[in-house]
Amino acid sequence: MAERITIKSHTQLDKMRVAGRLVGETLNHLEKLVEIGVSTYELDREAEAFIRRNGGIPSFLHYNGYPASICTSVNEQVVHGIPSKKVKLKDGDIISIDCGAIVDGWHGDAARTFLVGNVAPEVKKLVEVTKECFFLGAAQAKEGNHLIDIARAVETHAKEYGYGVVRDMVGHGIGTSMHEPPEVPNYVDIRMGRGAKLFEGMTLAIEPMINLGTWRIVIAADGWTASAADGKPSAHYENTVIVGKDSAEVLTLV
Repeated sequence: MAERITIKSHTQLDKMRVAGRLVGETLNHLEKLVEIGVSTYELDREAEAFIRRNGGIPSFLHYNGYPASICTSVNEQVVHGIPSKKVKLKDGDIISIDCGAIVDGWHGDAARTFLVGNVAPEVKKLVEVTKECFFLGAAQAKEGNHLIDIARAVETHAKEYGYGVVRDMVGHGIGTSMHEPPEVPNYVDIRMGRGAKLFEGMTLAIEPMINLGTWRIVIAADGWTASAADGKPSAHYENTVIVGKDSAEVLTLV
């Protein structure tokens, strides 16, 4: 039997707002530290310290065996890059930082792709369009729509630029678990039908993962790091949102 999609109460949504705010604040803090020469390990250590200092617990740490508090995916890495002392940011890199936090038993989840130094114009554009894809998708997260409306908005915008929309990784419901039903794809597949109908009080992590080239990905030997199969850059932009009657509320933007 399929798991049930939950509608959160006003009290539960207030708790998710607190968790979401902490995630947004953590990413804002990390953005100030992203610079040439910093290691992804240093960013991870600072993320964990910031989350704990502000009353949260890192959602990702030890989640299904994941060894760090954030995911740091550089250049062609799409998602789930593991922080390392050996990976130091270079001029022209882009880095996606995916961050989750638990406060009072409730999760927030968000990701940003940051520029390091002088980034090539075509890569900057990819990062900009990926962010735009999120907001276009989130605009469809309102009562009466279906998941396909989010997917279509994301995919249509990305394809206008000839980009590849990752299909093997998708967004998700979120609440007292990091991953809850439903899956929230960024692409349209007629085999999926229209997807679940959206109701006010659902909470979703909408997260376009957009590649400069192919949509296909490969998983590294570490079992975690997903990279674009053609080695071209990838961008990721995510927020936790509440489905509203007329529009979505974004919890992880502060």
